[in-house]
Amino acid sequence: MEIIIKPIITEQLSEQAETLNRYGFVVAKEADKGQIKRAVEKKYGVKVTAVNTMIVGGKRKSRFTKAGMITGSTNSYKKALVTVAAGDIIDFYSNI
Repeated sequence: MEIIIKPIITEQLSEQAETLNRYGFVVAKEADKGQIKRAVEKKYGVKVTAVNTMIVGGKRKSRFTKAGMITGSTNSYKKALVTVAAGDIIDFYSNI
């Protein structure tokens, strides 16, 4: 099972990364805090001090098209906010 699906890069989390050493990830729904901590430490080589998780619910969406009104929803996912030790950083842009 892949624990870390992808990093979340937003303005708010970029500011938190600079000030609080906190980074966001989309993770597997079945993953617990211990598994997330071990996966981040192994993948990025940093010391994790705290992990906060939350489940983000899907949203109902609708739009009007030529064929009529189309309704659906976005997927729900689990988000993890990982705080790393002072002095450690995670560089998401290093392999671009």
